Amino acid sequence: MSATPPAQPTVTEREARQVAEAAREQGWQKPSFAKEMFLGRFRLDLIHPHPLPAAEDVQRGEEFLAKLRDFCETQIDSARIEREARIPDETVDGLKELGALGMKIDPKYGGLGLTQVYYNKALALVGSASPAIGVLLSAHQSIGVPQPLKLFGTPEQKEAFLPRCARTDISAFLLTEPDVGSDPARLATSAVPDGDDYILDGVKLWTTNGVVADLLVVMARVPKSEGHKGGITAFVVETNSPGVTVENRNAFMGLRGIENGVTRFHQVRVPAANRVGPEGAGLKIALTTLNTGRLSLPASCVAAGKWCLKIAREWSLVREQWGKPIARHEAVGAKISFIAATTFALEAVLDLSSQMADENRNDIRIEGALAKLIASEMGWRMADELVQIRGGRGFETAASLAARGERAVPAEQVLRDLRINRIFEGSTEIMHLLIAREAVDAHLTVAGDLIDPDKSLSEKAKAGANAGVFYAKWLPKLVAGAGQLPGSYNEFNREVDLSPHLRYVERNARKLARSTFYAMSRWQGRMETKQGFLGRIVDIGAELFAMSAACVRAEHLRAADEHGREAYQLADAFCRQSRIRVDELFGRLWTNTDAVDRKVVEGVLSGTYAWLEEGVVDPSGDGPWIADATPGESRRENIHRPIR
Repeated sequence: MSATPPAQPTVTEREARQVAEAAREQGWQKPSFAKEMFLGRFRLDLIHPHPLPAAEDVQRGEEFLAKLRDFCETQIDSARIEREARIPDETVDGLKELGALGMKIDPKYGGLGLTQVYYNKALALVGSASPAIGVLLSAHQSIGVPQPLKLFGTPEQKEAFLPRCARTDISAFLLTEPDVGSDPARLATSAVPDGDDYILDGVKLWTTNGVVADLLVVMARVPKSEGHKGGITAFVVETNSPGVTVENRNAFMGLRGIENGVTRFHQVRVPAANRVGPEGAGLKIALTTLNTGRLSLPASCVAAGKWCLKIAREWSLVREQWGKPIARHEAVGAKISFIAATTFALEAVLDLSSQMADENRNDIRIEGALAKLIASEMGWRMADELVQIRGGRGFETAASLAARGERAVPAEQVLRDLRINRIFEGSTEIMHLLIAREAVDAHLTVAGDLIDPDKSLSEKAKAGANAGVFYAKWLPKLVAGAGQLPGSYNEFNREVDLSPHLRYVERNARKLARSTFYAMSRWQGRMETKQGFLGRIVDIGAELFAMSAACVRAEHLRAADEHGREAYQLADAFCRQSRIRVDELFGRLWTNTDAVDRKVVEGVLSGTYAWLEEGVVDPSGDGPWIADATPGESRRENIHRPIR
């Protein structure tokens, strides 16, 4: 007897927030540098001295990087991947033989057991050769089957699936649906209990690796029933199961080699033994997985920054305008300085966050999110600046450059490839809200009931008393601090003095906390609707975190006698550039066009400005804005293409 999938849930705004809130990791069992920073406490001791990897981890990581570099230089044809929009099977087979599918998997399951630091270095290296390959490996290991099982899988699940993932099987993570993105409360894919199995029905969109994957992590809604708690739940699904159909291989403006598709499930029988964690824990598993999984994106951005710097340097010394190399012209030089300083800072953020993840002494949920946020935004800007430095050649494809006898520099491709980083694994806008929620967690813990309309008067009174105690102790500490003392952080005073930048961070961490408190006092329950304000608060925090990481990395390199003098120069340049952005963001907290923008939006939506759209033709094709995702048997050919 077939199970009938439930209809897509109708969810109110409040219910959607409750689902998201329930999926959050509750409480803080470990210290967090970024959490403390948003509270106005600059805990430099949590990141300085820079944490270091164990010697055996370094040796294992460096040995693999050497093999991977040789593979990248001899076995990866980036131009072919771009031209054919596909990673050759033999390249994937070579990666399997190298062990690249199991970089993060424990050696007892056949993996390499690399640390997060060296995993990210490997992703940066292979991603510089081909971003599409970097995405394939990242989607498989950062958010695919290995990571959720590592964190939440049973011993039996690990024994069954991890050896396959380490050597032969590619995996994918399936959450997004045609009408469900960052609002998982409306998730429609269902998993209806049926004896010792679940019956899976639904459609998943943008399934990176889905076209070639052997194993899938699928998020589906289990209906509540007797003996079943229900809720969004994670399952490991064999792609060759009856009823699984890959209906389309999607094409994009960049990352042309990725195997991203649409996957339909129709009456797919999944054993209960393949359920990861308890029913209803799917979103929590997804968010926890992403705490470190998101660090793969900064790795790709750091790789892009390094390459952009190399091309900018080489090109700007050769190309002359008005009697001298364009690098000597201030307008171009400023762009090169931005690329160099930002690449240094992003690598500092990435390595610091990764090493903290490896040590597991700190809670890095905010640090990982900040790293993803600032790297995706700055990575795009660096690629855009390189295109500008290259001029017309930056807009020309590598193939066209080669055809007319010039070096095939794929600047425009890098710009296209990096653009998606601002969208997937949490768009910039969603990251702003996610980080903002974590940043105000302490406030909501002590005072949240005061602004909750469902709380009783007695509960509000109790919350008011608790808030009074908390703020009586907290607010006075925001008035003064080490940032106002000229001698603070003098251990960062070398040939280049970085101590003023750290004093700036300390002062502005307190200013950031005061601004957040004032906004909460002013808007209270409406605070969550002030997305422009929250976005600027988070962007300030990201800049302060990056400045801190850059200074700590510079001192670490100086102490290790590894380009310390140059590292101090780059850290100083980044901090000076960052301080200008921070000052502007603080100004825009209270002087902005948010209110005017809302009025214009209402006018646009109501058709008031429809006349402004006249005088053009729309080249878009016909069809619905959102494809039909009604559960049912597939009517399309299964284009699943396992690589064996």
